[in-house]
Amino acid sequence: MPPDPQPPGSVRSAAVVNDDIRTLAQGAWGRPFTDEERARYQGLRDEWVAAVRQEITEAA
Repeated sequence: MPPDPQPPGSVRSAAVVNDDIRTLAQGAWGRPFTDEERARYQGLRDEWVAAVRQEITEAA
């Protein structure tokens, strides 16, 4: 089972979140996501966007 989401205000790196997305996708083996997997993917996608935004802000 994937780890619990980070507490509010805590952001994992985009690379770490991307690894979780890849693992989720590989687990599906080309079949459509289940409802649970789709919800997990959407949460990871949102977390990835937040991580990328933070990394861009820190780099600027």
